[in-house]
Amino acid sequence: MSEQTDVPQQTADHLHWVERRGAGALAEKMGIEFLEFSLERAVARMPVEGNTQPAMLLHGGAYVVLGESLGSMSANLHAGPGRLAVGIEINATHTRAATSGYVTGVCTPIHLGRTLTTHEIAVTDDQGRRCSTIRITNLITDRPASVAPDPNAG
Repeated sequence: MSEQTDVPQQTADHLHWVERRGAGALAEKMGIEFLEFSLERAVARMPVEGNTQPAMLLHGGAYVVLGESLGSMSANLHAGPGRLAVGIEINATHTRAATSGYVTGVCTPIHLGRTLTTHEIAVTDDQGRRCSTIRITNLITDRPASVAPDPNAG
């Protein structure tokens, strides 16, 4: 890592950055596991079991939590030290129901700007069939003093 930044400079360090930072209590409760993480591509998976609606299908909101977790973490990596990315818009189109196993989200940037990022997250089931497509836009601001410091800083 560079001495001037809390953001890792090597792709191999990005996943470690996510592990140290944490993805948040909700992502942990839902069993989201980050598998790959870089500025160009982030991958995470989530179990269907425990995240279903009464009809035993993966809950639509669970897809969105997976997408927002990937998109927001990716935006924060891009934002860099002293900055914070927060979601301002998200949408999802569900095209197939997952009923067992895991779903995997692959997040890729559409736009990486100074103040806005947009990412697309394609979520597939264990057979590689697309179940949901999510798009998230994040606003990048200076990290307010009231927000806990990034555990990776310093």
